[in-house]
Amino acid sequence: MTVADTPLSPPARTAEPVQALKESLTRPSRGRADGPLLAAGFAVLYLVLALSRWANFRSMSWDLGIFVQVVESYAHLRAPVSDLKGPGFHILGDHFSPVLVILAPFYRIWPTPATLLIAQSLLLGWSVWPVTKASTQLLGRRTGVLLAVAYGLSWGLQKAADFDFHEIAFAVPIIASALSALVTRRWRAALLWTLPLVLVKEDLGLTATAIALVIAWRCRRSSRLLATALATAALGALCCLITVTVVIPAFNPHGYDYWTKMGTGPGALTALTQQGTEEKVRTLVWTLLPTTGLLALRSPVLLAAVPTLAWRFMSNDEHYWSTDWHYSAVLMPITALALADALSITRFARRPALRSYAHHLPTALLATALALSTNLPFSTLTEPGTYRTDPMAAVAERTLATIPDGATVEADIIPTAHLAERCRLYWMGNTHGIRPEYIASYDPGSSSTDVLAHAEQLHPRTRYTVTAGASGYWVLKLDRTAAR
Repeated sequence: MTVADTPLSPPARTAEPVQALKESLTRPSRGRADGPLLAAGFAVLYLVLALSRWANFRSMSWDLGIFVQVVESYAHLRAPVSDLKGPGFHILGDHFSPVLVILAPFYRIWPTPATLLIAQSLLLGWSVWPVTKASTQLLGRRTGVLLAVAYGLSWGLQKAADFDFHEIAFAVPIIASALSALVTRRWRAALLWTLPLVLVKEDLGLTATAIALVIAWRCRRSSRLLATALATAALGALCCLITVTVVIPAFNPHGYDYWTKMGTGPGALTALTQQGTEEKVRTLVWTLLPTTGLLALRSPVLLAAVPTLAWRFMSNDEHYWSTDWHYSAVLMPITALALADALSITRFARRPALRSYAHHLPTALLATALALSTNLPFSTLTEPGTYRTDPMAAVAERTLATIPDGATVEADIIPTAHLAERCRLYWMGNTHGIRPEYIASYDPGSSSTDVLAHAEQLHPRTRYTVTAGASGYWVLKLDRTAAR
């Protein structure tokens, strides 16, 4: 039994906090397989969740289709283009995410959206490993494993796994590895882990800066480490600035499109404090309370969450304010390791009530994570329907199969995730004058007359005919002989 697993004792009977921390970091670790086993276990759970949603035609956005087009471009040594974003749209003109090229060899071997979903599940699962390693090293095996399991069950990771695919999946294990090194005082490793963040998404350069600044504070007594940390912080901020002002505009004639969603100057403060205040407070509470019991506020590691929360809350786009989608996934390793860091210090607090709270908190957080999971995506893992194909999915597959490989198709959300791998796919209403050979949609409330009228609105003086329609899925084909 480790020191962290024994009942908390008064400060007078404990070693000095710094000395105790040094001893815990140099003590031989038991249960070295805990991290890999938990990582593999959660990766499987995330994968079942993702593949079930995709196989049953329950995609929630066009993102999976976009990333399939991008990775396919890389796999065939072409510029990363996504026609869903607009015909010939270069994706580096949207977000700076060259890290996606890593997936290209795997997609070339198995060209299916499932490749991306498997990769995302493995990346999210991998993040459990460094969280487990740091937590057990700081707090002992029992407490560390409790925190790691609670982290794997965290709502942010569940929602990310449930949301098709997004590039931030790469950021989650990178942040977890950087902060794991930080809280266990491996400063150089922590700084090195922050560097790849600038290749994942442009805003994550600021997250790298925040992590480097925390390291600078922690190792401020070493002039060499301090200088290295400050240089890394400056590099992260500089990379962010260059990507949004130079690199992305070089691929997008309209510049950085997301400036229009952000408040600037006084507008930023207005957006932060006067728009969606209740939703933002709710997200903040969800970020800190069920994941850390607010104790993470005692650790400077939590400052790494500030850049992500800042750009989300200063945005005019209400989708960024909530707990939905994948946006909070990068916050989960930050809160988990900030909590581990805070617990390693708080167990030596002078106040008995605070020590007792820290002692019982990991168990309470795991219980909370399990209770919340009954209303989160993991709850579907207990349903038999998750493990079999929905009859509606079979209908959808047969309907979309009437579209030949290589055809040009205009589609809405549901068909995109199943056509992007084999067709040249455009977003419905965003073909920029191109007349696609087929239109595919999921519109269960419409009749054939309705979908034909919509096609006429999309492409005036062009006629389409219904070639397939079942259970709300529609396929229309361009009638070249009747073009007007």
